[in-house]
Amino acid sequence: MNRQAIETVGVRFTGRAALDRDPQEDRVEFTCPHCGHRGTKGARRARTRYHFTDGFVQDLQGELTTCRNCRNSLRVVPVVMLHDENEKRRFQAVFSGELTGVNN
Repeated sequence: MNRQAIETVGVRFTGRAALDRDPQEDRVEFTCPHCGHRGTKGARRARTRYHFTDGFVQDLQGELTTCRNCRNSLRVVPVVMLHDENEKRRFQAVFSGELTGVNN
């Protein structure tokens, strides 16, 4: 069976609470486009690997994961790093139409 991973947008929250935390303990949050379940996974890349693109600091390589609810493969791309509530509101305004999955 040839199964393709479906893409979804991931968010990595940082901020004041993260200043004293090890960056590898950051979590990437995403929503499964198959079942709608909200999931998290450990952030794999260092913050220095993110680049400013399209108005946000993003990792355009993305990460692979599996939804814990429906067991389908997902490709979380882009992973957007958000620092505060203002960035979170701006992100939701820009990506609101893209938060549903698209076939790869």
